[in-house]
Amino acid sequence: MSQVLIEDSFDSSEWSETAIVPATDEDLLILTQKLSNQLVPTKVFFQAVAIAAYDGASAFRYADNYLTSAKHKTKRRNALLLRKPLTKFDYN
Repeated sequence: MSQVLIEDSFDSSEWSETAIVPATDEDLLILTQKLSNQLVPTKVFFQAVAIAAYDGASAFRYADNYLTSAKHKTKRRNALLLRKPLTKFDYN
């Protein structure tokens, strides 16, 4: 009886897992093109390729997260550069 209860509890949709599939050659090509359109450090590129060897979808999520965070970081940096200094110093 306990075996039936255990099997029933794992049949629910919240416990179901999606299949993890490594990236195909075509997926790697798309990932490479996506990362080569931006200035990406080689460490990030190789990390994405290493993730793709085990899970293709995770590699694309990793690349998207990096590109999104890099985009927001440059926007913040540009906004700080455009701001005028609060004090003016006279250099005599």
